[in-house]
Amino acid sequence: MKRRFLMAGLLMGLTGGVLGFGPGLGPGPALGPAPASASETFDAERVDFFIPFKEGGGTDVWARALAPHLSAALPGAPTVVVRNLTGGGIGGSNEWQRRMAPTGEMIFGTSGSVQIPFLLKDPRVRYDYATWAPVFATPTGGVVYVPSGMGIEDIAADFAKLNAQELRYGSQGVATLDLVPLLAFELLGLEVEAVFGFTSRSIARQSIQRNEVTIDYQTSPTYLKHVAPLVEAGEMTPLFSWGALGPDGKIGRDPSFPDLPSFPEVYEAVHGTAPSGPGWEAWKAFFTAGFGAQKLVVLPAETDAAVVALYRDAFSAAMADPSVREALRPRLGAYEPITGAAVVDAMRDATTVPPEAEAWVLDWLRDTYNFTQ
Repeated sequence: MKRRFLMAGLLMGLTGGVLGFGPGLGPGPALGPAPASASETFDAERVDFFIPFKEGGGTDVWARALAPHLSAALPGAPTVVVRNLTGGGIGGSNEWQRRMAPTGEMIFGTSGSVQIPFLLKDPRVRYDYATWAPVFATPTGGVVYVPSGMGIEDIAADFAKLNAQELRYGSQGVATLDLVPLLAFELLGLEVEAVFGFTSRSIARQSIQRNEVTIDYQTSPTYLKHVAPLVEAGEMTPLFSWGALGPDGKIGRDPSFPDLPSFPEVYEAVHGTAPSGPGWEAWKAFFTAGFGAQKLVVLPAETDAAVVALYRDAFSAAMADPSVREALRPRLGAYEPITGAAVVDAMRDATTVPPEAEAWVLDWLRDTYNFTQ
């Protein structure tokens, strides 16, 4: 399908060459119970929780929701302060890589928008997941929506009507988590014009409210906080969610949005057959990498093993508390958090893709957006 794309006039460009894919991660720091001296090695009064995005985005919402519960679970209940780094996912992550200190007083929150550029070896990337020690992860989802004025009630039934309208999507660039929606639109056969240059998903959300773009998606935390009220007010209409990856490897309905069809359901309804083929396998691989462990909390790999274990234990204890899970659900969604030993495998899955998916996506990026290795 021939695609059109524009550069947002007043925003800085966010494109860049795609050089290849990153290597897999090593086994990470040793797991196991923290030694008896762990609490003695950690006497911080404050923990800085760095986020490489502006306030109001999905990762910021996630971090601010977690912060008080992490504080309560750490020895001495240090104040956990969320600090927003400038420069977007890549720039903020590069800054963290430069500034990180292995004292336990600095932690970092990543997202799919940090993982995808790393996978695609974006030349601006100066950070390396192999130098980070994961201590917590959460899956998340995403919802695609349009202004209610379009009159779309069911995407499958109204697909031709939707596709006949001028569809513009505000993108941070194809070498970001926006790879997932842009490839989904391609597989569905939606004629969507990508407007590049948006520095955050929150700016894209504001743009659809101003009718500057006409189709958008937001990750679950932002959707629940900012878009769901617009849906309730009759201003926006959700079309579908990406879905959620089950233990059998299949993508079912998102537990946070059980009334919305998943992307595979919409694909089958539009095309009359279940999704298959190399394009689908590539989408699924990047969806898994970008959303299966979409947000991670990491420390520098040089952090004392006792402190790494202490953080893992703190997150495990917090997530084992039903009251904490209940408090987080309205803001973060109904996803099972990843704690303990499982977080190392989760980060590896989030930062690797199969070679065949790599090859297909590189060809698609070259043919569709003129990105080359």
